Amino acid sequence: MVEFATANHRDGPASFADWVANERELHQRYARLLGAASADEISVVPNTTEGVGIVAAGLDWRAGDNLVTAVGEFPTNQLAWAALADRGVTLRAVDLRFAADPEAALLEAMDERTRLLTVSSVQWTDGFRLDLGRLGPACRAAGVLFFVDAIQQLGALRVDVERDAVDCLAAGSHKWQMGPEGLGVFYCRAQWRDRIRPLKLGWRMLEQAFAFDRPERAVAGTGQRFEPGSPNTLGQMALNAALALQERYGTAWIEQRVLANTAALISGIDALPALELASRRTPERRSGIVSLRPLNTSPRTLARRLAERNIVAVARGELLRLSPHFYQGEADMQGVLEGLENFSN
Repeated sequence: MVEFATANHRDGPASFADWVANERELHQRYARLLGAASADEISVVPNTTEGVGIVAAGLDWRAGDNLVTAVGEFPTNQLAWAALADRGVTLRAVDLRFAADPEAALLEAMDERTRLLTVSSVQWTDGFRLDLGRLGPACRAAGVLFFVDAIQQLGALRVDVERDAVDCLAAGSHKWQMGPEGLGVFYCRAQWRDRIRPLKLGWRMLEQAFAFDRPERAVAGTGQRFEPGSPNTLGQMALNAALALQERYGTAWIEQRVLANTAALISGIDALPALELASRRTPERRSGIVSLRPLNTSPRTLARRLAERNIVAVARGELLRLSPHFYQGEADMQGVLEGLENFSN
C-alpha cells in the first residue's frame, strides 16, 4: 500500500496498465482460493454486505416465496433477507443449537416455495462450522439457490465452491484473508449470473467499459456485471499481496495450522475450572474461532485484562472469542492459556 501510494503521489496514473493487471490477477487468485471454475465467476466488491445485497435485491422474488437460514446469523446475513417481507417473502430461521443434525434441520425447513438457503459457513459467535458438502448438493437437486457467507472461513479453512455446489458466496477481506477493510469477494456460479439482476448500474459493469462513446451498452457477461464503478485500486494492491502470501504457504497448510491452534485452545480451556468451553469439540465442527464462557468474571473484564498482556480477545454477549491465525503457533497458544488462567479466577 505504501509503495502504491508513493508511486501514485509521484506519477499519478502513469502505471494505470499495471493497476488493471493487478485487478485481473486478484480475480484469478480469488478463483483459485474458492475453487471456482473460472475467474469470470468472481466479482471484487466492497464487503460481504454488498454480496448479500446483490442476491437479495436481484432475484425475481414472488409473494409466497420463502428462504431458509439459521438463527443467530450475523446481521449482514439477516437484514437484507428479512426486508424481503415487504415483497411477501417469508424468512424461516432454524435454531441449530438444539438440532441433533443441523444440516438435516436446515434442509427439512425447505419446501416447494423455498427459493434460497443462506448460511454462514462458520458462525461468528462460537465458530460452529456447517458441512457445506451436505447442503449444496441437496439445494441443487431441489432447484434452491445456495448462498454462503464465508467471511469467518475464507483464508483460514479451505473453501471449494465446485465441490460443495455453492451457487453464490460473499466474504469481506479484512478478517482471515488479512486484507484491508472495504474490499471482499462475491462469487456467482455462471448458471445463476443472468438470473440475478444487477443491484447497481455504472460504467464499469459494461462489456466494453472503456469504450465510452460506443452507443451499444451491453452488460458484461462475467462477474464484472456486479462491479459497477471505479475500483478501490489501493485496497486491491494490498488484498492481492495478502492473497499471494497465503498462496505461498498453501491453503492446506494454513488450515492445518489454524486447526492445531484451535485444538490446543480447546484442550487447555477444558483443563481450567474457571472457564467453560462454548465451541463444539467435535473436529468436523471446529474452525479458527474458539469461544468460552468465564464463570467467575465477565467476558468484557477478562478481555480487558488479557489486553494488558497484549492478548487480543473480544467479548460477544456472554462469551469471550479467540481467533488465532496461521502465523501464530504452539507457544502463542500457551501464552493465551496462561493469561486465561491468571485472569479468569
